Amino acid sequence: MTYEFEKLGRPMNRPSKEMETFPAPPHVTLVRFTSDELTSFCPVTEQPDFNTVEIEYVPDKLCVESKSLKLYLWTFREERIFGEGLAAQIAQDLTDKLHPHSCKVTLHQNIRGGLQMTAVAEIKREDEK
Repeated sequence: MTYEFEKLGRPMNRPSKEMETFPAPPHVTLVRFTSDELTSFCPVTEQPDFNTVEIEYVPDKLCVESKSLKLYLWTFREERIFGEGLAAQIAQDLTDKLHPHSCKVTLHQNIRGGLQMTAVAEIKREDEK
């Protein structure tokens, strides 16, 4: 089987909102990605937020290609967004692109002001709730 990707195998040094996909292989019941390179800015103080994100989804017909996911996560480097909104946005964008059985995004924000914040956004298909 031949796949044609715009990003994979090519030098890319710019963020991109366009996530690429490929057909989900049979018997894959869970896909998990973890990254400690997710950054954004507080929308009020404009201080940088450094986050670790764990993305889990149960594929239906599609999987996301990992390099395009990395470039997608980079798009938040200049975003001013609360961590809770960031988790929700990632979960929604992946759900819109992949139409998985479920998608869960767990975001751990580095300690700032003596507090560590964790936000979980989870989307399940209506027909499977």
